[in-house]
Amino acid sequence: MERGKMAEAESLETAAEHERILREIESTDTACIGPTLRSVYDGEEHGRFMEKLETRIRNHDREIEKMCNFHYQGFVDSITELLKVRGEAQKLKAQQQRNLDNIVLQQPRIGSKRKSKKDAYIIFDTEIESTSPKSEQDSGILDVEDEEDDEEVPGAQDLVDFSPVYRCLHIYSVLGARETFENYYRKQRRKQARLVLQPPSNMHETLDGYRKYFNQIVGFFVVEDHILHTTQGLVNRAYIDELWEMALSKTIAALRTHSSYCSDPNLVLDLKNLIVLFADTLQVYGFPVNQLFDMLLEIRDQYSETLLKKWAGIFRNILDSDNYSPIPVTSEEMYKKVVGQFPFQDIELEKQPFPKKFPFSEFVPKVYNQIKEFIYACLKFSEDLHLSSTEVDDMIRKSTNLLLTRTLSNSLQNVIKRKNIGLTELVQIIINTTHLEKSCKYLEEFITNITNVLPETVHTTKLYGTTTFKDARHAAEEEIYTNLNQKIDQFLQLADYDWMTGDLGNKASDYLVDLIAFLRSTFAVFTHLPGKVAQTACMSACKHLATSLMQLLLEAEVRQLTLGALQQFNLDVRECEQFARSGPVPGFQEDTLQLAFIDLRQLLDLFIQWDWSTYLADYGQPNCKYLRVNPVTALTLLEKMKDTSRKNNMFAQFRKNERDKQKLIDTVAKQLRGLISSHHS
Repeated sequence: MERGKMAEAESLETAAEHERILREIESTDTACIGPTLRSVYDGEEHGRFMEKLETRIRNHDREIEKMCNFHYQGFVDSITELLKVRGEAQKLKAQQQRNLDNIVLQQPRIGSKRKSKKDAYIIFDTEIESTSPKSEQDSGILDVEDEEDDEEVPGAQDLVDFSPVYRCLHIYSVLGARETFENYYRKQRRKQARLVLQPPSNMHETLDGYRKYFNQIVGFFVVEDHILHTTQGLVNRAYIDELWEMALSKTIAALRTHSSYCSDPNLVLDLKNLIVLFADTLQVYGFPVNQLFDMLLEIRDQYSETLLKKWAGIFRNILDSDNYSPIPVTSEEMYKKVVGQFPFQDIELEKQPFPKKFPFSEFVPKVYNQIKEFIYACLKFSEDLHLSSTEVDDMIRKSTNLLLTRTLSNSLQNVIKRKNIGLTELVQIIINTTHLEKSCKYLEEFITNITNVLPETVHTTKLYGTTTFKDARHAAEEEIYTNLNQKIDQFLQLADYDWMTGDLGNKASDYLVDLIAFLRSTFAVFTHLPGKVAQTACMSACKHLATSLMQLLLEAEVRQLTLGALQQFNLDVRECEQFARSGPVPGFQEDTLQLAFIDLRQLLDLFIQWDWSTYLADYGQPNCKYLRVNPVTALTLLEKMKDTSRKNNMFAQFRKNERDKQKLIDTVAKQLRGLISSHHS
């Protein structure tokens, strides 16, 4: 038994020695393994050791095979990736344009909130294949989210699979060709940038066209920013800045071109909001965007022009649809509604019982409120442009001045110059513009309340509304004078004098009676006009009537006339003088209006009274009776009576025979010629 124990001890000792030798063989360099092998062959258990060595070799073979099997697929994948690099490069290039076309369709969003880089996001499907879900119904990068929404939004790394770029970069780096891949990547991205920056030809037609364009650009630079921060040197800041500088110039040029086609102010305003979101989003990523905001100031001028065109149509519709009659009100509710729309206060009108009328027509409150709407529209564009309140105030005032001095002024002038406009309409326009002029101070206050910039501030632009409405009123006044004269001319065309009549009439001509009646009714409408306007219109009408009657009497076509015809003409002039004395318009002193007919009166008195001796004797004296009778005028009329003197029985009062009468006319004519000759000399 002791022998068995000794044999077992020797066996364990031998096994331990064999294990030591095996470990030494495994860990010893091949050149130093000789002594170890010699100890094996010198030992008594050589055969036993060889069995253990075979077993150990088989175990190592199994481990090696297992390890090779485990790493084989990775090895194959690496070799395959390496072999595919050249082919993939060609695929990347071909896939670029296809990916650009799918940009908008493949947006859950990389960029609406603008408070932090985490919140500024946009999806942009580059040549890298993305495994992220994408919604085709998403409206895009520049859709504003609720600022109170605290939900985490995915970043670029969550939406785009960047691993192919990382793997390619790693493979090239292992192969010692990193610089080759960097140059290739940057070259291809520059090409893609140019494609991204090429706007569609119809981009200006819809807001979606602009949105898609911005999505592409933001997506491109968000991806590049991510590559910049997740790789070491694949791109650098200088490269990205160079791309952005190119992108900025091309984007601004494209926006200038396409926005110039836009005539809808709402689209221009939406475009401005898109540009602001575009700029703010990229600014979060560290890109300089000052040039975009400078360009927005250019678009602001275009926006103002589109607004002016829109409001030209609005004003035209208001003026075309107005009835040019005072606004009637039948209740306190209606009265308050009008004064709520337009700043008007008249204590006397307030005291009057219903029904009553405002002095102005509907277009006054409508125009006033549309001016305010225009100011609101101007204010909308200034939002988010990082402008000071003074700059906003200045912008609004300048645009409003253009509205007043150009758009509204032209609209009023067009109405005033219409061929078919009547005196009633012209009178109402004068009244309306007077009230609009008074309302300008309230428009000043309205702008001040919006911008909080006091009108007394240095360099504050003043509104030119007062000038606009004054000019319109003066134009309407001139048109009234012209219109009145035209009406007078129309009546005078009905005059049908029998210049050869021998009968003495006893009443004014019918056409003149109708003319005077027209003037009386017309001036009755002038009650609400400023006093000087009514007086000027009345004086102008009387002067034009007097001048026209004088021309009628002296016109060359009237070759002959009798004293009877002159008597009828005198009755018509007396009718005019009676109208002037009746005070058709208040405010004239004594016989001021009658002076319009003084030339006619003195000429007719001279001929009807045949008072040549007085005329010739006093001619040239400052207080002569016929001071207003020009000798040329007197001679012209005398020549018309000369040939008819034989048929005129009235001359019998002055001379006994026809020869003496003719001689008298010749004598007077000779003396008149002498006066004329001496006067000219």
